Amino acid sequence: MPRSIWTGAISFGLVNIPVRLYSAVQPKELHFHMLHAKDGGRIQMKRVCSLDRKEVPYEAISKGYEIRKGQYVMIDPEELEAFDPKSTHTIDIEDFVELSEIDPIYYETSYYLAPDKRAGKAYTMLLRALQRTGKVAIARIVLRTKQHLCAVRVVDELLMLSTMQYADEIVQSSDLDVPKPDEAPRSREVAMAEQLIESLTSPFRPERYHDEYREKVLDLIQRKARGEKIITAPTHEEVEVSDLAEALAASLGQSRRATPKTGSRRAPTERAAAARTRRATRSRKASSTKRTRKGRARR
Repeated sequence: MPRSIWTGAISFGLVNIPVRLYSAVQPKELHFHMLHAKDGGRIQMKRVCSLDRKEVPYEAISKGYEIRKGQYVMIDPEELEAFDPKSTHTIDIEDFVELSEIDPIYYETSYYLAPDKRAGKAYTMLLRALQRTGKVAIARIVLRTKQHLCAVRVVDELLMLSTMQYADEIVQSSDLDVPKPDEAPRSREVAMAEQLIESLTSPFRPERYHDEYREKVLDLIQRKARGEKIITAPTHEEVEVSDLAEALAASLGQSRRATPKTGSRRAPTERAAAARTRRATRSRKASSTKRTRKGRARR
């Protein structure tokens, strides 16, 4: 049973709704320790001064901000403490905006907000109001001594809080040095790309996707722990296709040979092609019938 990592209240206007915060994601990254290859001993990292090359105890370390290469401004911990945000244990709503106005690039880490004791009525009131208006609350919260901008929205009949990036943390696409394409794609190539997209389109089912690298590494670790001898398989070389139209045609051929993702139903492009074939067949039959009738009439 997940445990709450924060308790507080959602505050907007004069309304306070007691809530508990739960992690909505559990990252499953692989972590490796640094070992001495000769004897398997753990590698210890020491704090060494770059000037006198001596180890420095933690209490003798100060923070510094580099303003120019090799030039630092020293900052005392007491000076930083004066700016630390106070832990108010409130989610202070500042604005309500349309969900469609928030680009996903702003979302960072997500948490579930569950109602605390005796907060069910007020919690449900806010949830229903957000559902009916289609709005998202923009708020601020202090987590682990850091203030975050956040969005509160409705997900699966619960409120979800997502910490957000600030506007000045987003790299604008206009700042990138992106080379312009040498030539524009032909309309035929764009049409083939559309067909390929349609043939590969299916409902989004997140459970279908796995971290294949992590699964393979865990399998490797388990096999080595059992004492198995590991033989590294050669990597497959990718076949390069220089012509764009040729690559699209080959991709379409592969997608048509593949089993459709929706069970026995055919992919959209195959259904469209079948429909065109049926229409053409009916048209030919109708034309043949008309010619037969005209011939009989002349007799």
